[in-house]
Amino acid sequence: MAATPRNYWMLAVSPAYYEAVRKHGLTVLGLAKTHKKRAQRMEIGDRVLYFVTSELMFVATATVSGTYFEDESPFFPEGSGGETYPFRVKTRPGIVLDKNHQLDGRLIAPRLDYVRRWTPELWPLAFVDLLHLAPKADFLLLESEMKRARRRPRPAHPFGRPVPNGEDFACELDRSAAEAY
Repeated sequence: MAATPRNYWMLAVSPAYYEAVRKHGLTVLGLAKTHKKRAQRMEIGDRVLYFVTSELMFVATATVSGTYFEDESPFFPEGSGGETYPFRVKTRPGIVLDKNHQLDGRLIAPRLDYVRRWTPELWPLAFVDLLHLAPKADFLLLESEMKRARRRPRPAHPFGRPVPNGEDFACELDRSAAEAY
């Protein structure tokens, strides 16, 4: 019998981190030394959501399948910037979306309770750190949207694809969003 989730976690990761996790088949996640207490708090059955920060995309879910353990071997095979992410947690993959089906955070994030603490223009600041506790309602909303997204390709952005070079942007967030999209 599966354990009922007590916590819902969001991992805000770089593309390199996500690729390293994907290479491991989403069976393990690595946490920095600063996240030791959070790693200890993760329990079997907790749910995890992956958000790729530079792309502003929700890309996968997983379920914690084991308690944390320490492993000093490099989590990234090369170019890790010196961080080994020594606190590891075993996971079982849930929904894993390919590039054409990933959820665009710019379209769905305004509906999330978690980001309402930030002004609408600055919602990506909600994902500055690596690991976040998410409200259950947000996790379930994103998971249901991911299930729907698996069946159909991601729609084009409603404003089209902005061109980052040669175009004036109202704010820096518009520029970074254009470069990520």
